[in-house]
Amino acid sequence: MNSYSLVRRFGLAAFLLLAGLALAGLWASSVLADEDAQRKYYMPVVAGAKLPPPPPPLDCDLPGTNYTTIPIKGDPLVVNAETHPNMNLSARGYIPVNEGLGLVQLGSVQDSRAPQFPALFGDLRTPAFTTAYQAYKWDDDFTHPIGVETGWKVTVLGMGTQRGETIYTPDSDYEIAAGGYEYLVMYAGDSDLTLHIGSEDEFYGYVLHIDGVCTDPDLLALYRQSDAAGRHNLPVLRGHQAFGKALSGEIQIAIRDWGGFLDPRSRNDWWQGR
Repeated sequence: MNSYSLVRRFGLAAFLLLAGLALAGLWASSVLADEDAQRKYYMPVVAGAKLPPPPPPLDCDLPGTNYTTIPIKGDPLVVNAETHPNMNLSARGYIPVNEGLGLVQLGSVQDSRAPQFPALFGDLRTPAFTTAYQAYKWDDDFTHPIGVETGWKVTVLGMGTQRGETIYTPDSDYEIAAGGYEYLVMYAGDSDLTLHIGSEDEFYGYVLHIDGVCTDPDLLALYRQSDAAGRHNLPVLRGHQAFGKALSGEIQIAIRDWGGFLDPRSRNDWWQGR
């Protein structure tokens, strides 16, 4: 056998060996891929690591407070304010939207007496706007949501706070009862408040919803007592009056006029001069 034939034979044998190895590699890769697809993945856990403890409960009792009630004008509402979507913003619900987190210019000043949101804070600041939301829209009988409010791009605004920070009512130039009272408390819950600039238990004029605030237990008790007694008398608050403490790093506010939701970012309405 000449040298050329040997080379051909050994070359063919090497080719067949390499081809066999390649096929075996493909088969092994396929098996591993199938196994990998069925494998569950877990994040590594450091042995003995402890989760940070939850923050201690807030003491929401505000010192030196004194709340009172006034007789309402007209008939009281007969709904369950705790669960009714028109009364309780938490029950209505709202969803984050991708809109601007800054003041917006929506025309000239329409009402120089309108509630001003810097007074929500002890330092009267313009806070960081942390989240934009749209409130859900409900059917006429308030049995289920049917989408979101579409009148404005934002109808609920999240604002930055420090947990435990005292929160106040916005200031306005309206008075609904002697003594400088500006707001009727239409609803008070453990973490939310509904306020009416008016003495009717109705959605006439401005109504504000404030969420994410631990309500002063004295105000909460007075509201619940008034509600249980038929709502003929309801608590009232002055402008820039403390009523609770921020539960986290954000509180939420919505404002309505004759029932319709407005944009809480509006510079010439709720942030005049800012």
